[in-house]
Amino acid sequence: MLNQFSRTELLLGKEAMERLEHAKVAVFGIGGVGGFVVEALVRSGVGSFVLVDDDKVCLTNLNRQIIATRKTVGKYKTEVMKERILEINPNAQVEIRNCFYLPETASEFDFSEYDYVVDAVDTVTAKLDIIMQAQKAGVPVMSSMGAGNKLDPTKFEVADIYKTEMCPLARVMRQECKKRGIKKLKVVYSKEKSIRPIEDMSISCRTNCICPPGAKHKCTERRDIPGSIAFVPSVAGLIIAGEVIKDLAQVQR
Repeated sequence: MLNQFSRTELLLGKEAMERLEHAKVAVFGIGGVGGFVVEALVRSGVGSFVLVDDDKVCLTNLNRQIIATRKTVGKYKTEVMKERILEINPNAQVEIRNCFYLPETASEFDFSEYDYVVDAVDTVTAKLDIIMQAQKAGVPVMSSMGAGNKLDPTKFEVADIYKTEMCPLARVMRQECKKRGIKKLKVVYSKEKSIRPIEDMSISCRTNCICPPGAKHKCTERRDIPGSIAFVPSVAGLIIAGEVIKDLAQVQR
């Protein structure tokens, strides 16, 4: 029977589409990378989502985040993403968690409920705990390395964390994963050398933060404010989504 996923079924087959429909994917971080992960997953037929992010859409998100428009500024990213998911697939199941994931909040999440976990958060502490919790539960997990201060989307690669190079975040993650006995981790990372952002305080969030009222994490509190562009984090997100779909649908490589 013809439906919105018929074109996808022509490539993957009926059994794969059924696996995707019954899959539950948890995405931590609904920003420039995570938003595109979710977008591609719902359009590919994944039927259940857990969206985790405590941030609200900011005006400066419009340059790269698929959920960011003038109408969504000031709204929780999870809520905007949920609405978008249901506009694409009204039958999807969507759970939202407006919180910043940390080891202290890990007990609030049952990772054994998930079929796949995507780590698209920025902080090393949160990334490491998400990865450890997923692996402890025996759930596949894929992690995004740095996408800021980059201009070349063709430099992204999928690899095990211990085979990465060039990316500063990946370097830190390699060290921390080794300390914690994490033996392997699928990641997407860029081999492009990071670009140094222009030092112009007149357009910097450091001195001109315009985060929506009620935002829990102001730009002025951040250690680093990277430059960003539309076509880099989006590509990283789509690459992750492709890996998740292939793994869940059990597509032959």
